[in-house]
Amino acid sequence: MLRANDPTLHSWIEISPTSDFPIQNLPFGIFQTHTKTPRVGVAIGDYVLDLCVLGQYNMFELIDIDPTVFNRPFLNDFIAQGKPIWRAVRNRVSDLLRNNNDEICGNPELMEKCLLKMSEVQMLMPVKVGNYTDFYSSIEHATNVGTMFRDPKNALLPNWKHIPIGYHGRASSIVVSGTPVRRPNGQTKAPDEPAPAFGPTRLLDFELEVAFITGRETNHGESILPEEAEDYIFGLVLFNDWSARDIQTWEYVPLGPFLAKSFASSVSPWVVTLDALKPFRVKGPEQDPKPLPYLQLAGEHNYDIHLEVFIQPEDGAENLVSRSNYKYMYWNMHQQLAHQSSNGCNIQIGDMYASGTISGSEKGSYGSMLELTWRGTQALVLSDGTERKFLHDADTVIMRGYGERNGIRIGFGEVSGKVLPAL
Repeated sequence: MLRANDPTLHSWIEISPTSDFPIQNLPFGIFQTHTKTPRVGVAIGDYVLDLCVLGQYNMFELIDIDPTVFNRPFLNDFIAQGKPIWRAVRNRVSDLLRNNNDEICGNPELMEKCLLKMSEVQMLMPVKVGNYTDFYSSIEHATNVGTMFRDPKNALLPNWKHIPIGYHGRASSIVVSGTPVRRPNGQTKAPDEPAPAFGPTRLLDFELEVAFITGRETNHGESILPEEAEDYIFGLVLFNDWSARDIQTWEYVPLGPFLAKSFASSVSPWVVTLDALKPFRVKGPEQDPKPLPYLQLAGEHNYDIHLEVFIQPEDGAENLVSRSNYKYMYWNMHQQLAHQSSNGCNIQIGDMYASGTISGSEKGSYGSMLELTWRGTQALVLSDGTERKFLHDADTVIMRGYGERNGIRIGFGEVSGKVLPAL
């Protein structure tokens, strides 16, 4: 067992049992305050632990790391240190926060400098994303979409069970949680109109996804085996891949997603490591037919992570509209990364790979408005009595996720974004 995952550990910091950030989690992120420049922090309960300050106080002197790596605006330089260093830093932070260790709590000056209330910091993009891929790996979601737009008896295209479908997206418009998202303009064409028109999307949607971030590079021409993929993955974030369905319908044939997707994707600020998520590994769905050899992988490589989506109208209450789970993924992240690199495409540190919309088999577990309202034919009724077929201006979409086992909850916090009117 990884020692930082020990379920018997307790911190000298008081932490609610419903917190996403117990001592067994310790996710990494980038934060700033009005007096502190962007730097690396770790979430613990309702606080952020400033690793830059800990480095200045020589708290990592037994680890082969330059402490100035924590004084950076992105995690990329820290991630580049390699998995043994990520693990050593997480273990050291765990040691410092345990209730039998007074290296911080016994030093009032250090404690005041390194421990900040989460409510008093601004969270920033955790990584500088060089490359972004969005997969399409939930069989339930793919089946729903295929049923709506094609023959229900042949909802999946012939290649779907043989290959992790994906496409390259635009990295520049990936934004951190809390960043407003403006309704995009684009070309659309109504079925009864002779020509397309340009204007704001009428069918703005969310997509419930989880993304992994790579932490090790490959050379151009090299590939990664599924059983090696874990060594190349730093951690996971929640991911909302906003979508303009009417723009998408008009533009995606024959080449696929473009402006309907590239206007914004939102990520949660805390990167939860695969080490912290190890207790939640489970077997994924049975893959039939058997994948080709380069995608074959036995064992537990999916993750039991509960996912929730809320819509909050302006000045209104949060409305739970979906409960799903990351374990539903047909193609897991190891297979996704193996396929991404199988043609020799080189992997870089900080690359982001989104799962694709995560849907379960029941309507309440669908991961998009497109499915929840079945292409706008079955409106959702919110607690204030208003209806939603797709998202309205001033709606805020909130996604949360966590794994829970043996009384320990490992969470991601949330990813949220408010819809602003089109310009």
